[in-house]
Amino acid sequence: MWRSIASRSSFTRNFGRNWFTSRTSSSQVIPKSINTSCYSSFSFKRRNPRNFPPLNHRLLSHSSSISEVEAENHDSTSSEELEAENGGGLDDTNDASSSIEFESNPEFDGDNENNDAQLIGVSSNDQELEGVNEGVSEIDVEKLQNVSSLLQGNVDGSLESSFDSLDLRLDEEFVVRVLQTPLVPGDHLIRFFKWGLSRNDFKVTSLVFSEFANAICNAAEPKRKDVYALWDLTKEVGEKESGIFNAEILNRLVSAFSKLGKGKAAYEVFGKFEEFECVPNVDSYYLTFKALCKRSFYDWAVIVCQKMLDAGMLPESEKVGEIISFYCKGHRSKEAHVIYLAAKEQKKYPPQKAVNFLISCLSKTDETVSFAYDMLEDFPVEVRKHAINPFSWVIRGLCRNKEIESAKKLLAEMIVKGPPPGNAVFNMIINSLSKGGDLEDAKEMLSLMETRGLKPDIYTYSVIISGYVKGGMMEDACKVLSMAKKKHPKLCPATFHTLIRGYCNLGEFEKAVKLLSEMKNYGVEPNVDEYNKLIQSLCLKQLDWKTAEKLLEEMKAKGLHLPGITRGLISAVKELEQEAIGSEEAPATAQ
Repeated sequence: MWRSIASRSSFTRNFGRNWFTSRTSSSQVIPKSINTSCYSSFSFKRRNPRNFPPLNHRLLSHSSSISEVEAENHDSTSSEELEAENGGGLDDTNDASSSIEFESNPEFDGDNENNDAQLIGVSSNDQELEGVNEGVSEIDVEKLQNVSSLLQGNVDGSLESSFDSLDLRLDEEFVVRVLQTPLVPGDHLIRFFKWGLSRNDFKVTSLVFSEFANAICNAAEPKRKDVYALWDLTKEVGEKESGIFNAEILNRLVSAFSKLGKGKAAYEVFGKFEEFECVPNVDSYYLTFKALCKRSFYDWAVIVCQKMLDAGMLPESEKVGEIISFYCKGHRSKEAHVIYLAAKEQKKYPPQKAVNFLISCLSKTDETVSFAYDMLEDFPVEVRKHAINPFSWVIRGLCRNKEIESAKKLLAEMIVKGPPPGNAVFNMIINSLSKGGDLEDAKEMLSLMETRGLKPDIYTYSVIISGYVKGGMMEDACKVLSMAKKKHPKLCPATFHTLIRGYCNLGEFEKAVKLLSEMKNYGVEPNVDEYNKLIQSLCLKQLDWKTAEKLLEEMKAKGLHLPGITRGLISAVKELEQEAIGSEEAPATAQ
């Protein structure tokens, strides 16, 4: 006796398929009486949240089932009756042979359930699918297709009146299927949802609204009016029903507003979590923060971030890095450092790129340089070896902040642990020492550079020369210049300009003019600025218009043009001298 319970349609389909496959030759064709339309299905491309079974099996099969008595009748049915039921099409020889083999085959045992299943052609997959379909409400496929066609197409007239004419039953499963329909414009889904809200048989559930929000927000390019319409419906439903929304639904709205660049709207959604009895998760904080920072609403972003820290929630390391980067772009390095410390405590280390960005921003402000200094201690050994830029930024900040001792200490650590300091790091410290008058320490730092195999550049020498000139120690400055001449055949104008200015301040104009003429020997041509300042000093302090006039002629020969004010100054000094000479000669002539 067959114990499998299947619909009449399922029996005819499966038995006919297996029976004809085993009893007909490859040249024979399956009889036309077997209806192959039952294998077609109505498919949806959107995800199926509750694993609703495919529509092609249960929804297109007959509801009546075969009892055990009917199975026995089928067992005793002759091949002619089977042929008549299937519409004919078998030849006589195959009918006879198949009938004999069917009765004499010892592999088929009436008491074996597996053999029963094989006999009627029901595979294990079909049996499992029948089990899945048990207890699932049936959907009117024709009405579902009609609704889908209306939503996908261009509607002539009122879309709502078209829905009314279909006489739909809006249970949860049917509405979810409709919302999962692919290629539906967002405004059509919104109109369908609004129409459903006006019906008494339509009940909004978390699943229904989740699918609705997913359809609107997860579009390739969500439209602003559709997202705002979804938010209006969210508030409308939230005022009437409780427990409908969860963090996932509201997060979709926040994310959609973020894509549209609507930071205020995203913040409004975040503010409704408590009213909708919904607990924010870590993505809620992160998505809202990101939406606000995109529009530079950093004051609100700080509030959201603080709530996230109070809740003890931090996203994954990559997103922590994004939060730090957003803060740094908004010149909120202090707040970014707080996030860094929280992530460090929870061992969620952000990417090195974000850490370097934070150190750079902290080093630019005097009050936060110490934070950047402390962060260098967290660098792993392998990362530290190649982190010359972060260490250089911190040393620059310390030197600017006149924390020379801390800068020298960090330099010593770099020499021992890495990264190996270069000329730029030494120059920053030497420059600070020179400006502070610690010229001996600056020269020691210069010697340290050379012992490490570094070649001090022109800038290094110029910085020390400037320090000596500032202190009026021109001899020491000239010694450093001699050292620079030995190491570099070509010097820079700034080096000579500093010395010339120093000689002029001391009134040693002959040495200044001599140095000006020596510049070309070291690959440096005096520019208009050097000539201009030297001529002014000669005229105003020395009243030496003759030397100034020679320099003017020299400029003309080189194609340089002296400003008119300075030319007038030469003429004025010359006239004053002539007047003075004339006034002295007049009394002598009178005598």
